[in-house]
Amino acid sequence: MTNKNNKKGFTIIEVVLVLAIAGLIFLMVFIALPALQRSQRNTRRRQDMARILSAFNDYQTNNNGKMPKTNAEITRFVQSYVGAKTQEADQIGNSNPACDGEQFCDPDGTPYSIVEWKYGPSTGSTTTVYGVNAVFGKAGAEHEIKYYINAKCSEEENTIEGGHGEREIAILYMLEGNSVYCGDNQ
Repeated sequence: MTNKNNKKGFTIIEVVLVLAIAGLIFLMVFIALPALQRSQRNTRRRQDMARILSAFNDYQTNNNGKMPKTNAEITRFVQSYVGAKTQEADQIGNSNPACDGEQFCDPDGTPYSIVEWKYGPSTGSTTTVYGVNAVFGKAGAEHEIKYYINAKCSEEENTIEGGHGEREIAILYMLEGNSVYCGDNQ
């Protein structure tokens, strides 16, 4: 004798419950994935800034404590100490050159620019750009590595203050998510 009420299968409630759980899992992944990717890019940017700080220290050691200031010095700094290929200013024109693996680039593929900023307690920060077009990208580029001579990172988050000598340098770089990396050689 067989029982007619003994049917096999899923009820509609079980199917809806499984679909809801699967939907929640996919939603969590799609929400967390961009934040994870942004975090990975920012980690790479921090590593790149540490590389620049190390290159500045090496340059100072080999050049009697001086920092690169002219186009030629910055180009030599980039080629010799950062180990990146440079572009001639006339090749760049009004746009950034594409990264080809030999250049020092942001994780989004845009070449970095190195910009010296002067820090003065009485005048605040005033900008002086040296050799940016001969190095990575055009002046005023969004991917600027700003370096300050005679400065250090302050205890306030992501800001600089005056240092105690020409050998002290600090760099600032804008990360994704409106945060700023501040690093110094102190």
